[in-house]
Amino acid sequence: MNVGIGGLWIYLQTSPLLWLTLTLAAYWCADLLWRRLGQPALLHPVLVAIVALVLVLRVTGTPYERYFAGAQFVHFLLGPATVALAVPLYRNLGLVRENAAAVAIALVAGSLTAIVSGIAIAHALGAPDVIVRSLAAKSVTAPIAMAMSEKIGGIPSLTAALTIVTGITGAILATLLFRERPANWPARGLAIGTAAHGIGTARAITLDSTAGAFATVALGANAVVTSLLVPLIAALMIR
Repeated sequence: MNVGIGGLWIYLQTSPLLWLTLTLAAYWCADLLWRRLGQPALLHPVLVAIVALVLVLRVTGTPYERYFAGAQFVHFLLGPATVALAVPLYRNLGLVRENAAAVAIALVAGSLTAIVSGIAIAHALGAPDVIVRSLAAKSVTAPIAMAMSEKIGGIPSLTAALTIVTGITGAILATLLFRERPANWPARGLAIGTAAHGIGTARAITLDSTAGAFATVALGANAVVTSLLVPLIAALMIR
């Protein structure tokens, strides 16, 4: 019986459908648990799903490449999901235009803070230069962060991991800090979109549609601002 189960698992491992199904099931279960427990900040569905999938891959000895062969279908949907973020932005476009100057100033300040603080803290803790460079672009969406990391001499894969951690941390902190009402949702949305990219923006949308609109603006604009600032700041601060 054990041999039969082992053989079945070996067969299933080669099927991309298995890993796609497990990825969707992990998130669905994590989201269900999160809602049933009253949406606790520390049990964010993305965090719980990642931990669950890592444990499965670790226990079964499955290489990441085999897993991604199936999960890449979810990765493909990141494009349409990003485009869908335009919906709350369109609904609040007038409010965004009215606050354009404040948004621009906040974006530059937020981008500078994210870059400089990451580099300075890593330096203070004695991290090697390659780690410091990998941290510089952690607060923008992963594809852009990885490209910037490679350009300034960081490790793109490490930057991707740090970006995911930053997004999850931002979403958790937003849940903890943004519960009180009445709330300045435009400012809160702008803050989470600037600091926590896509994962934070997704959380902002669930909190309030106006917050989601401003988080979407910050998500896109911060990628542009950060891509301009990272090479300059890295050249000045990293030896």
